[in-house]
Amino acid sequence: MATLKNKSLLFLFTVCACLFFFSCQKDIDYINIDGQGPDLITKVSSSVSGFVTDENNAAVAGASVSAGGSNTTTNKFGFFEIKNIQVIKNAATVKVTRPGYFNAVKTYIAADNKAASFRIKLVPKTIIGNINASSGGSISLPDGFGISLPANAVVNASSNVAYTGTINVTAQRVDPTATDFISSLPGDMRGIGTDGVLKLLKGYGLAAVELTGASGELLQIASGKKATLTLPIPNSLSSTAPASIPLWYFDEATGLWKEQGSATRTGNSYVGDVSHFSWWYMGFPGPYIQFNCTVKDQAGNPLECFMTVTMQGNPGGIYGFGTADAGGYLSGPIPANSALTLSFYMNYYTCPILMQNITTTNTDLSLGDIAIDLGPSAVHVSGTVTNCSNAPVTNGYIFLQYGVQYNRYPVSNTGAFNFTTTFCSNPSIVNIIAEDHDNLQYSTPSTYTLSGGNNSIGNIVACGNQVQEYMNYTINGNANHLINPPDYVSQNYSFPGSLFLSGYQNNTASYLYIGMSHPNFAPNVVANLTNVICSQVSDSMYISTPIPVNITEYGNIGEHISGNFAGTMTSFTNPSITYNMTCNFRIRRDQ
Repeated sequence: MATLKNKSLLFLFTVCACLFFFSCQKDIDYINIDGQGPDLITKVSSSVSGFVTDENNAAVAGASVSAGGSNTTTNKFGFFEIKNIQVIKNAATVKVTRPGYFNAVKTYIAADNKAASFRIKLVPKTIIGNINASSGGSISLPDGFGISLPANAVVNASSNVAYTGTINVTAQRVDPTATDFISSLPGDMRGIGTDGVLKLLKGYGLAAVELTGASGELLQIASGKKATLTLPIPNSLSSTAPASIPLWYFDEATGLWKEQGSATRTGNSYVGDVSHFSWWYMGFPGPYIQFNCTVKDQAGNPLECFMTVTMQGNPGGIYGFGTADAGGYLSGPIPANSALTLSFYMNYYTCPILMQNITTTNTDLSLGDIAIDLGPSAVHVSGTVTNCSNAPVTNGYIFLQYGVQYNRYPVSNTGAFNFTTTFCSNPSIVNIIAEDHDNLQYSTPSTYTLSGGNNSIGNIVACGNQVQEYMNYTINGNANHLINPPDYVSQNYSFPGSLFLSGYQNNTASYLYIGMSHPNFAPNVVANLTNVICSQVSDSMYISTPIPVNITEYGNIGEHISGNFAGTMTSFTNPSITYNMTCNFRIRRDQ
């Protein structure tokens, strides 16, 4: 029989695990002013994936990603995927956080059981200067970007106590005419006006600002005070920039911009007062419609591509955008009652594969299938993937690196891959890596020269490198794998003498929680397994015979915890029923 201590620990762990599980499923419901405005309550089922890069367009590994109450981290290619989540239909969001960067949030209008995909470029936090809180002051950069704070206008953000020391001003301006502007822009260019109506914003300036104290504490502008923000107007937009423009701040809770105040044009800059610092957007609002299409090649194969939207006759700036998923489906808000040019790209907004003019009305627009003839520039790539035992990989992916950008393509259940892409130069040099998700292995990058036409690159052996984070376990002969990404694995709780790990599989909603105890966790110690809860066993289990956990790796915070165990557990309800379990894990240490 289980001891009282074991039952108590199990009860405690079950409560903690349940709290964690349900907190991961929670979304924020929001309805606009006085119950009017957009529906931000109705939810649909969605999946989201994408690549995260830094300011140099290099892949960012280990970034935290959350969407629909589920969490994951980017892999070594900067890739993430979260499947089968419930999201707000009219403003679904995916959030990326990474120390040293401003939070990145992408917003999309979700179609039920359709996937969304993004290229997200993180914006670094850079200290641009210092201001004395007591006397106030200004910072002006050579490009015209400026921030001014009055005297005694800053408080500690958490305590609201007046701050009197040196203020570190961290800021970054983003050019709204840059080709990769949409990768850095929070949201999806939609904002809620003071009238409560959702509008599409045409941007003339964008910046993120954060204030911190001498000890790194977060600061904010005091109640009743205002700071002045100056943003230069890009030269290509100067002729159309109005004399005044609404100011919008980004609301992470809704994933939408919110109107607050206005800015006045002074020369070739906009100047406006703001009551707090976050992301600020100087955007001209207009009505929008929802657009969608499915992009395919002439053979009917889906194309993963990107779309930007510009006004005909005004090439400066972007008025909308979208990214196609693996099925070629692409959607997003675009201006209503407008003559527009849709530009479709593969490989990161360079060399459009199609430019198509359309005229919109005030009705949502679906163009259905768009067949794009890639002509001689079409690069067809095929091959096979085997594992360390030379057997076909039946659960894996190909990652193709072109320059600093990665793309991902699936491997079939026979170990074959076949995809079509295009590059700006012909031929092009790429790196290709194959992943084996069942055996947690991937290949060393191999370099290939690809040209227009058929490129058979033969077999790739997905072996020699181990996937970084996972929980693999077998219960009574049934094997289960949690691999991050696309699944979520984490150090869940930790306090002296105890350690709890968890995993959640996005596509099946299965989960695993394990607890263990040891007075001093370290590499090569043997801990005691205290608890196991998993979706594959509806029964409650207890550990009647001690099960040792071999800790093979226990790094510092941010590094990894690895280990394994094997043993038998017993049913609480029927002691004649037993559960034989083996498990090995490798999880990033969070605490």
